[in-house]
Amino acid sequence: MRAEAKTGQTRKPTMSNKPQNIKGMRDHLPKAMILRQYIVDTLAGVFERHGFEPMQTPILEYAETLEGKIGDEEKLIYRFDDHGGRRLALRYDQTVPLARVVAQYPNEITLPFRRYAVGQSYRGERPARGRYREFWQVDLDLVGSASPLADAEVVAIIDECLTALGFTNFTTQLNHRQILGGIARVSGLGEEAAGGVYRAIDKLDKIGADGVRQELLQSGVAEDAAARILELVQLKGANGDVLEELSERLANDQRALAALDNLRAIISGLDAMGVPEQRFAITPGLARGLSYYTGVVFESVVENPPMGSLLGGGRYDELIGQFSGRALPTVGLAFGLERLHDVIEELGLAPQITLADVFVTIFGPDLAGAALAVARDLRAAGLNAEIALDPAEKLGRQFKHADKRGIALAVVIGPDELARGEVVVRDMRSGEQRSVARAEVVQAVRTARAANH
Repeated sequence: MRAEAKTGQTRKPTMSNKPQNIKGMRDHLPKAMILRQYIVDTLAGVFERHGFEPMQTPILEYAETLEGKIGDEEKLIYRFDDHGGRRLALRYDQTVPLARVVAQYPNEITLPFRRYAVGQSYRGERPARGRYREFWQVDLDLVGSASPLADAEVVAIIDECLTALGFTNFTTQLNHRQILGGIARVSGLGEEAAGGVYRAIDKLDKIGADGVRQELLQSGVAEDAAARILELVQLKGANGDVLEELSERLANDQRALAALDNLRAIISGLDAMGVPEQRFAITPGLARGLSYYTGVVFESVVENPPMGSLLGGGRYDELIGQFSGRALPTVGLAFGLERLHDVIEELGLAPQITLADVFVTIFGPDLAGAALAVARDLRAAGLNAEIALDPAEKLGRQFKHADKRGIALAVVIGPDELARGEVVVRDMRSGEQRSVARAEVVQAVRTARAANH
Protein backbone atom coordinates (compact mmCIF):
# COMPACT_ATOMS: atom_id res chain seq x y z
CA MET A 1 0.00 0.00 0.00
CA ARG A 2 1.30 3.49 -0.71
CA ALA A 3 0.16 6.96 0.13
CA GLU A 4 0.84 9.38 -2.68
CA ALA A 5 2.29 11.89 -0.27
CA LYS A 6 5.69 13.50 -0.03
CA THR A 7 6.49 13.67 3.63
CA GLY A 8 10.25 14.12 3.43
CA GLN A 9 13.10 11.88 2.39
CA THR A 10 12.04 8.37 1.44
CA ARG A 11 13.23 5.83 3.96
CA LYS A 12 13.32 2.10 3.73
CA PRO A 13 10.74 0.63 6.12
CA THR A 14 12.31 -1.10 9.10
CA MET A 15 10.90 -4.10 10.90
CA SER A 16 11.49 -5.00 14.50
CA ASN A 17 10.65 -7.85 16.79
CA LYS A 18 9.52 -5.26 19.30
CA PRO A 19 5.70 -4.93 19.35
CA GLN A 20 4.78 -1.61 17.79
CA ASN A 21 2.01 0.04 15.84
CA ILE A 22 2.35 2.07 12.66
CA LYS A 23 3.42 5.66 13.22
CA GLY A 24 0.43 7.95 13.06
CA MET A 25 -2.00 5.14 13.95
CA ARG A 26 -2.90 4.66 17.59
CA ASP A 27 -4.11 1.84 19.78
CA HIS A 28 -7.07 2.83 21.95
CA LEU A 29 -7.04 0.93 25.24
CA PRO A 30 -10.24 0.50 27.28
CA LYS A 31 -9.88 3.76 29.26
CA ALA A 32 -9.54 5.77 26.05
CA MET A 33 -12.26 3.79 24.29
CA ILE A 34 -14.74 4.40 27.11
CA LEU A 35 -14.22 8.17 26.78
CA ARG A 36 -14.37 7.97 22.98
CA GLN A 37 -17.59 5.97 23.19
CA TYR A 38 -19.03 8.58 25.56
CA ILE A 39 -18.14 11.33 23.06
CA VAL A 40 -19.74 9.47 20.16
CA ASP A 41 -22.87 8.65 22.17
CA THR A 42 -23.19 12.30 23.25
CA LEU A 43 -22.85 13.59 19.68
CA ALA A 44 -25.21 10.95 18.26
CA GLY A 45 -27.80 11.85 20.89
CA VAL A 46 -27.76 15.48 19.74
CA PHE A 47 -27.84 14.49 16.07
CA GLU A 48 -30.83 12.21 16.55
CA ARG A 49 -32.77 14.88 18.44
CA HIS A 50 -32.50 16.91 15.24
CA GLY A 51 -33.74 14.04 13.07
CA PHE A 52 -30.41 12.79 11.70
CA GLU A 53 -30.08 9.05 11.10
CA PRO A 54 -26.98 6.80 11.18
CA MET A 55 -25.35 5.56 8.00
CA GLN A 56 -22.14 3.70 7.24
CA THR A 57 -19.95 3.22 4.15
CA PRO A 58 -16.96 0.92 3.56
CA ILE A 59 -13.45 2.01 4.48
CA LEU A 60 -12.37 1.05 0.95
CA GLU A 61 -13.55 2.84 -2.20
CA TYR A 62 -12.51 2.62 -5.83
CA ALA A 63 -9.64 5.08 -6.22
CA GLU A 64 -11.49 6.94 -8.96
CA THR A 65 -14.34 7.63 -6.54
CA LEU A 66 -12.05 9.83 -4.45
CA GLU A 67 -9.81 11.21 -7.16
CA GLY A 68 -10.51 14.70 -8.44
CA LYS A 69 -12.78 15.56 -5.50
CA ILE A 70 -10.57 17.05 -2.77
CA GLY A 71 -8.12 19.37 -4.51
CA ASP A 72 -4.48 19.72 -3.46
CA GLU A 73 -4.87 17.26 -0.58
CA GLU A 74 -5.44 14.41 -3.03
CA LYS A 75 -1.75 13.53 -2.68
CA LEU A 76 -2.52 12.29 0.84
CA ILE A 77 -4.87 9.51 -0.33
CA TYR A 78 -3.70 5.96 0.43
CA ARG A 79 -4.02 4.02 -2.85
CA PHE A 80 -3.14 0.46 -3.80
CA ASP A 81 -3.93 -2.32 -6.25
CA ASP A 82 -5.65 -5.44 -4.90
CA HIS A 83 -5.06 -9.01 -6.05
CA GLY A 84 -7.57 -8.56 -8.86
CA GLY A 85 -5.78 -5.51 -10.22
CA ARG A 86 -8.46 -3.09 -9.05
CA ARG A 87 -7.25 0.38 -8.02
CA LEU A 88 -8.59 0.99 -4.53
CA ALA A 89 -8.19 3.70 -1.93
CA LEU A 90 -8.72 4.04 1.80
CA ARG A 91 -11.46 6.44 2.79
CA TYR A 92 -10.07 10.00 2.97
CA ASP A 93 -13.18 11.42 4.65
CA GLN A 94 -16.87 10.62 5.06
CA THR A 95 -18.07 13.31 2.64
CA VAL A 96 -17.14 11.92 -0.76
CA PRO A 97 -18.56 8.47 0.12
CA LEU A 98 -21.81 10.22 1.13
CA ALA A 99 -21.96 11.87 -2.29
CA ARG A 100 -21.52 8.46 -3.92
CA VAL A 101 -24.27 6.93 -1.78
CA VAL A 102 -26.78 9.70 -2.56
CA ALA A 103 -26.13 9.25 -6.28
CA GLN A 104 -26.18 5.44 -6.07
CA TYR A 105 -29.48 5.08 -4.17
CA PRO A 106 -31.76 7.86 -5.48
CA ASN A 107 -34.95 5.86 -4.90
CA GLU A 108 -34.09 4.96 -1.30
CA ILE A 109 -33.25 8.42 -0.03
CA THR A 110 -35.87 11.04 0.80
CA LEU A 111 -34.78 14.65 0.50
CA PRO A 112 -33.90 16.57 2.53
CA PHE A 113 -31.69 13.74 3.79
CA ARG A 114 -30.19 14.00 7.27
CA ARG A 115 -27.47 11.50 8.09
CA TYR A 116 -24.50 11.04 10.40
CA ALA A 117 -21.62 8.58 10.21
CA VAL A 118 -18.83 7.45 12.54
CA GLY A 119 -15.65 5.74 11.39
CA GLN A 120 -12.01 5.80 10.41
CA SER A 121 -10.47 7.88 7.67
CA TYR A 122 -6.88 7.72 6.40
CA ARG A 123 -4.43 10.34 5.17
CA GLY A 124 -0.77 9.83 4.36
CA GLU A 125 0.52 12.94 6.08
CA ARG A 126 3.25 13.69 8.60
CA PRO A 127 1.86 12.87 12.08
CA ALA A 128 1.73 15.75 14.55
CA ARG A 129 -0.18 16.82 17.64
CA GLY A 130 -3.84 16.29 16.81
CA ARG A 131 -3.03 14.93 13.33
CA TYR A 132 -2.84 11.21 12.61
CA ARG A 133 -2.71 8.94 9.59
CA GLU A 134 -5.64 6.93 10.89
CA PHE A 135 -8.27 9.01 12.63
CA TRP A 136 -11.94 8.79 13.47
CA GLN A 137 -14.49 11.26 12.20
CA VAL A 138 -18.01 11.87 13.43
CA ASP A 139 -19.64 13.28 10.33
CA LEU A 140 -23.02 14.97 9.83
CA ASP A 141 -24.59 16.19 6.59
CA LEU A 142 -27.90 17.64 5.45
CA VAL A 143 -28.55 16.93 1.73
CA GLY A 144 -31.15 18.57 -0.46
CA SER A 145 -31.75 22.01 1.04
CA ALA A 146 -30.26 25.32 -0.08
CA SER A 147 -31.98 27.21 2.74
CA PRO A 148 -29.79 29.22 5.13
CA LEU A 149 -31.87 27.57 7.86
CA ALA A 150 -30.13 24.31 6.97
CA ASP A 151 -26.77 25.99 7.50
CA ALA A 152 -28.01 27.53 10.74
CA GLU A 153 -29.26 24.18 12.02
CA VAL A 154 -25.88 22.55 11.44
CA VAL A 155 -24.06 25.38 13.23
CA ALA A 156 -26.59 25.22 16.08
CA ILE A 157 -25.91 21.48 16.36
CA ILE A 158 -22.20 22.26 16.77
CA ASP A 159 -23.01 24.58 19.66
CA GLU A 160 -25.31 22.03 21.27
CA CYS A 161 -22.76 19.22 20.90
CA LEU A 162 -19.80 21.11 22.35
CA THR A 163 -21.93 22.37 25.23
CA ALA A 164 -23.12 18.81 25.95
CA LEU A 165 -19.47 17.68 26.10
CA GLY A 166 -18.68 20.32 28.71
CA PHE A 167 -16.97 22.97 26.57
CA THR A 168 -17.64 26.57 27.59
CA ASN A 169 -14.83 28.62 26.04
CA PHE A 170 -15.19 27.88 22.35
CA THR A 171 -15.93 29.91 19.25
CA THR A 172 -17.43 28.78 15.96
CA GLN A 173 -15.92 30.84 13.17
CA LEU A 174 -18.08 31.58 10.11
CA ASN A 175 -17.18 32.73 6.63
CA HIS A 176 -18.34 32.27 3.04
CA ARG A 177 -16.31 31.18 0.03
CA GLN A 178 -17.72 34.04 -2.06
CA ILE A 179 -16.50 36.55 0.52
CA LEU A 180 -12.98 35.28 0.01
CA GLY A 181 -13.57 35.32 -3.73
CA GLY A 182 -14.87 38.86 -3.50
CA ILE A 183 -11.81 39.95 -1.50
CA ALA A 184 -9.62 38.52 -4.25
CA ARG A 185 -11.67 40.18 -6.99
CA VAL A 186 -11.81 43.67 -5.44
CA SER A 187 -8.05 43.38 -4.93
CA GLY A 188 -7.68 43.12 -8.70
CA LEU A 189 -7.26 39.38 -9.09
CA GLY A 190 -9.01 37.25 -11.69
CA GLU A 191 -11.07 34.14 -11.02
CA GLU A 192 -8.15 31.86 -11.82
CA ALA A 193 -6.16 33.37 -8.94
CA ALA A 194 -8.86 32.75 -6.31
CA GLY A 195 -7.72 29.19 -5.62
CA GLY A 196 -4.23 30.41 -4.75
CA VAL A 197 -5.72 32.99 -2.40
CA TYR A 198 -7.77 30.28 -0.63
CA ARG A 199 -4.69 28.11 -0.17
CA ALA A 200 -2.59 30.95 1.17
CA ILE A 201 -5.24 32.34 3.53
CA ASP A 202 -5.93 28.83 4.85
CA LYS A 203 -2.42 28.90 6.36
CA LEU A 204 -2.93 32.21 8.20
CA ASP A 205 -3.03 30.62 11.67
CA LYS A 206 0.01 28.44 10.92
CA ILE A 207 2.43 30.83 9.18
CA GLY A 208 1.04 34.24 10.18
CA ALA A 209 0.35 37.32 8.10
CA ASP A 210 3.95 37.68 6.92
CA GLY A 211 4.04 34.09 5.74
CA VAL A 212 0.76 34.50 3.86
CA ARG A 213 2.03 37.73 2.28
CA GLN A 214 5.11 35.92 1.02
CA GLU A 215 3.02 33.08 -0.43
CA LEU A 216 0.76 35.56 -2.21
CA LEU A 217 3.72 37.46 -3.62
CA GLN A 218 5.38 34.23 -4.78
CA SER A 219 2.18 33.24 -6.57
CA GLY A 220 2.28 36.46 -8.58
CA VAL A 221 -0.06 38.67 -6.52
CA ALA A 222 1.03 42.32 -6.58
CA GLU A 223 2.25 43.81 -3.30
CA ASP A 224 -0.60 46.32 -2.98
CA ALA A 225 -3.16 43.58 -3.71
CA ALA A 226 -1.58 41.28 -1.11
CA ALA A 227 -1.74 44.08 1.46
CA ARG A 228 -5.42 44.74 0.67
CA ILE A 229 -6.25 41.01 0.94
CA LEU A 230 -4.49 40.69 4.31
CA GLU A 231 -6.20 43.79 5.65
CA LEU A 232 -9.64 42.45 4.79
CA VAL A 233 -9.16 38.85 5.94
CA GLN A 234 -7.92 40.07 9.35
CA LEU A 235 -10.99 42.19 10.11
CA LYS A 236 -12.22 41.55 13.64
CA GLY A 237 -14.95 42.88 15.88
CA ALA A 238 -18.63 42.44 16.63
CA ASN A 239 -20.38 40.33 13.98
CA GLY A 240 -22.60 43.17 12.82
CA ASP A 241 -19.65 45.54 12.54
CA VAL A 242 -17.57 43.06 10.52
CA LEU A 243 -20.46 42.39 8.15
CA GLU A 244 -21.05 46.12 7.69
CA GLU A 245 -17.38 46.80 7.03
CA LEU A 246 -17.22 43.98 4.48
CA SER A 247 -20.39 45.27 2.80
CA GLU A 248 -18.75 48.67 2.32
CA ARG A 249 -15.41 47.27 1.14
CA LEU A 250 -17.00 44.71 -1.23
CA ALA A 251 -19.82 46.96 -2.45
CA ASN A 252 -18.93 46.46 -6.11
CA ASP A 253 -18.96 42.66 -6.00
CA GLN A 254 -22.49 41.27 -6.24
CA ARG A 255 -21.53 37.68 -5.38
CA ALA A 256 -19.80 38.81 -2.22
CA LEU A 257 -22.79 40.95 -1.23
CA ALA A 258 -25.11 37.97 -1.74
CA ALA A 259 -22.78 35.91 0.47
CA LEU A 260 -22.97 38.55 3.20
CA ASP A 261 -26.76 38.46 3.02
CA ASN A 262 -26.56 34.68 3.32
CA LEU A 263 -24.47 35.00 6.50
CA ARG A 264 -27.00 37.48 7.91
CA ALA A 265 -29.79 34.97 7.30
CA ILE A 266 -27.78 32.22 9.00
CA ILE A 267 -27.13 34.47 12.00
CA SER A 268 -30.84 35.24 12.20
CA GLY A 269 -31.54 31.51 12.32
CA LEU A 270 -28.91 30.98 15.02
CA ASP A 271 -30.46 33.76 17.09
CA ALA A 272 -33.93 32.16 16.75
CA MET A 273 -32.48 28.80 17.88
CA GLY A 274 -30.96 30.38 20.97
CA VAL A 275 -27.26 30.19 20.07
CA PRO A 276 -25.47 32.96 22.03
CA GLU A 277 -23.86 35.50 19.72
CA GLN A 278 -20.59 35.43 21.65
CA ARG A 279 -20.11 31.79 20.63
CA PHE A 280 -19.81 32.46 16.89
CA ALA A 281 -17.73 34.98 14.99
CA ILE A 282 -17.64 36.23 11.40
CA THR A 283 -14.04 35.45 10.41
CA PRO A 284 -13.10 36.68 6.90
CA GLY A 285 -9.79 34.79 7.08
CA LEU A 286 -11.40 31.36 7.43
CA ALA A 287 -10.79 29.51 4.17
CA ARG A 288 -11.09 25.73 4.76
CA GLY A 289 -8.69 23.95 2.43
CA LEU A 290 -10.96 21.43 0.71
CA SER A 291 -11.85 22.56 -2.80
CA TYR A 292 -15.45 21.33 -2.85
CA TYR A 293 -16.86 24.05 -0.55
CA THR A 294 -19.11 26.52 -2.37
CA GLY A 295 -20.82 28.59 0.36
CA VAL A 296 -20.65 29.08 4.10
CA VAL A 297 -17.66 27.48 5.85
CA PHE A 298 -17.09 27.10 9.58
CA GLU A 299 -14.72 25.80 12.23
CA SER A 300 -14.90 25.59 16.02
CA VAL A 301 -11.79 26.37 18.04
CA VAL A 302 -10.68 26.61 21.65
CA GLU A 303 -7.88 29.03 22.52
CA ASN A 304 -6.34 26.72 25.10
CA PRO A 305 -4.94 24.16 24.62
CA PRO A 306 -3.70 25.11 21.13
CA MET A 307 -5.00 22.18 19.04
CA GLY A 308 -6.33 23.79 15.89
CA SER A 309 -9.98 23.28 15.04
CA LEU A 310 -12.12 20.73 16.87
CA LEU A 311 -14.32 20.37 13.81
CA GLY A 312 -14.95 21.95 10.46
CA GLY A 313 -17.41 21.99 7.64
CA GLY A 314 -19.44 24.03 5.25
CA ARG A 315 -21.74 24.06 2.27
CA TYR A 316 -20.84 22.08 -0.83
CA ASP A 317 -23.55 22.23 -3.48
CA GLU A 318 -21.72 20.65 -6.41
CA LEU A 319 -19.90 17.56 -5.12
CA ILE A 320 -22.86 15.16 -5.34
CA GLY A 321 -23.45 16.32 -8.90
CA GLN A 322 -20.07 14.84 -9.86
CA PHE A 323 -21.63 11.42 -9.22
CA SER A 324 -25.31 11.94 -10.01
CA GLY A 325 -25.17 14.39 -12.88
CA ARG A 326 -27.38 16.87 -11.00
CA ALA A 327 -26.34 19.28 -8.30
CA LEU A 328 -27.81 18.76 -4.84
CA PRO A 329 -27.31 21.49 -2.22
CA THR A 330 -25.59 20.04 0.85
CA VAL A 331 -24.13 21.32 4.12
CA GLY A 332 -22.14 19.24 6.57
CA LEU A 333 -19.48 19.03 9.23
CA ALA A 334 -16.94 16.59 10.63
CA PHE A 335 -15.83 16.30 14.25
CA GLY A 336 -12.31 14.98 14.75
CA LEU A 337 -12.74 12.35 17.46
CA GLU A 338 -9.00 12.28 18.25
CA ARG A 339 -8.90 16.02 18.83
CA LEU A 340 -12.06 16.03 20.91
CA HIS A 341 -10.70 13.20 23.04
CA ASP A 342 -7.32 14.85 23.58
CA VAL A 343 -8.72 18.31 24.37
CA ILE A 344 -11.39 16.92 26.72
CA GLU A 345 -8.68 15.07 28.64
CA GLU A 346 -6.35 18.07 28.73
CA LEU A 347 -9.11 20.40 29.96
CA GLY A 348 -10.27 17.92 32.59
CA LEU A 349 -13.75 17.69 31.07
CA ALA A 350 -13.81 13.88 30.97
CA PRO A 351 -16.49 12.48 33.30
CA GLN A 352 -15.65 9.59 35.58
CA ILE A 353 -16.98 6.74 33.49
CA THR A 354 -16.89 3.09 34.54
CA LEU A 355 -18.95 0.64 32.57
CA ALA A 356 -19.59 -1.62 35.56
CA ASP A 357 -22.18 -0.29 38.02
CA VAL A 358 -21.32 -2.82 40.70
CA PHE A 359 -18.72 -5.47 41.54
CA VAL A 360 -20.10 -8.72 42.94
CA THR A 361 -17.63 -10.42 45.26
CA ILE A 362 -17.40 -14.14 45.99
CA PHE A 363 -16.98 -14.76 49.73
CA GLY A 364 -15.77 -18.30 49.28
CA PRO A 365 -16.12 -21.42 47.13
CA ASP A 366 -19.32 -22.48 48.88
CA LEU A 367 -20.95 -19.14 48.15
CA ALA A 368 -20.03 -18.83 44.47
CA GLY A 369 -23.49 -19.92 43.35
CA ALA A 370 -25.20 -17.32 45.54
CA ALA A 371 -22.92 -14.58 44.18
CA LEU A 372 -23.56 -15.64 40.59
CA ALA A 373 -27.31 -15.51 41.24
CA VAL A 374 -27.01 -11.96 42.59
CA ALA A 375 -25.03 -10.91 39.50
CA ARG A 376 -27.64 -12.54 37.25
CA ASP A 377 -30.48 -10.61 38.91
CA LEU A 378 -28.61 -7.31 38.68
CA ARG A 379 -27.91 -7.81 34.99
CA ALA A 380 -31.49 -8.86 34.30
CA ALA A 381 -32.56 -5.54 35.82
CA GLY A 382 -30.35 -3.63 33.39
CA LEU A 383 -27.39 -3.01 35.68
CA ASN A 384 -23.79 -3.72 34.63
CA ALA A 385 -22.40 -6.21 37.13
CA GLU A 386 -18.82 -7.47 37.07
CA ILE A 387 -18.16 -10.57 39.17
CA ALA A 388 -15.05 -11.95 40.80
CA LEU A 389 -13.64 -15.05 39.14
CA ASP A 390 -11.53 -16.70 41.87
CA PRO A 391 -13.66 -17.99 44.76
CA ALA A 392 -10.49 -18.59 46.79
CA GLU A 393 -9.28 -15.00 46.53
CA LYS A 394 -9.44 -13.00 49.76
CA LEU A 395 -12.18 -10.41 50.00
CA GLY A 396 -9.67 -7.59 50.52
CA ARG A 397 -7.98 -8.34 47.19
CA GLN A 398 -11.36 -8.38 45.46
CA PHE A 399 -12.11 -4.93 46.91
CA LYS A 400 -8.72 -3.67 45.70
CA HIS A 401 -9.51 -4.94 42.21
CA ALA A 402 -12.89 -3.19 42.20
CA ASP A 403 -11.30 0.03 43.46
CA LYS A 404 -8.55 -0.10 40.83
CA ARG A 405 -11.18 -0.57 38.14
CA GLY A 406 -13.00 2.51 39.45
CA ILE A 407 -16.18 0.59 40.28
CA ALA A 408 -18.12 2.58 42.85
CA LEU A 409 -20.14 -0.20 44.47
CA ALA A 410 -19.54 -3.75 45.63
CA VAL A 411 -21.93 -6.46 46.80
CA VAL A 412 -20.98 -9.06 49.41
CA ILE A 413 -22.96 -12.13 50.38
CA GLY A 414 -21.26 -14.06 53.18
CA PRO A 415 -22.58 -17.04 55.18
CA ASP A 416 -24.25 -14.80 57.77
CA GLU A 417 -25.96 -12.71 55.08
CA LEU A 418 -27.02 -15.88 53.26
CA ALA A 419 -28.58 -17.24 56.45
CA ARG A 420 -30.50 -14.00 57.03
CA GLY A 421 -31.57 -13.60 53.38
CA GLU A 422 -29.52 -10.41 53.03
CA VAL A 423 -26.62 -8.92 51.06
CA VAL A 424 -24.18 -6.12 51.90
CA VAL A 425 -23.89 -3.15 49.53
CA ARG A 426 -20.57 -1.35 49.99
CA ASP A 427 -19.66 2.14 48.74
CA MET A 428 -16.09 1.73 47.53
CA ARG A 429 -15.31 5.44 47.78
CA SER A 430 -16.45 6.11 51.34
CA GLY A 431 -16.13 2.58 52.71
CA GLU A 432 -19.66 2.77 54.08
CA GLN A 433 -21.82 -0.32 53.76
CA ARG A 434 -25.28 -1.48 54.70
CA SER A 435 -27.23 -4.72 54.73
CA VAL A 436 -30.37 -5.02 52.63
CA ALA A 437 -32.81 -7.84 52.01
CA ARG A 438 -31.72 -10.12 49.19
CA ALA A 439 -34.94 -9.34 47.29
CA GLU A 440 -34.14 -5.60 47.47
CA VAL A 441 -30.57 -5.73 46.17
CA VAL A 442 -31.49 -4.33 42.73
CA GLN A 443 -33.24 -1.29 44.18
CA ALA A 444 -30.43 -0.76 46.72
CA VAL A 445 -27.78 -0.74 44.02
CA ARG A 446 -29.84 1.61 41.85
CA THR A 447 -30.28 4.02 44.76
CA ALA A 448 -26.59 3.91 45.66
CA ARG A 449 -25.58 4.37 42.04
CA ALA A 450 -27.82 7.44 41.71
CA ALA A 451 -26.31 8.92 44.87
CA ASN A 452 -22.79 8.43 43.50
CA HIS A 453 -23.66 10.15 40.23
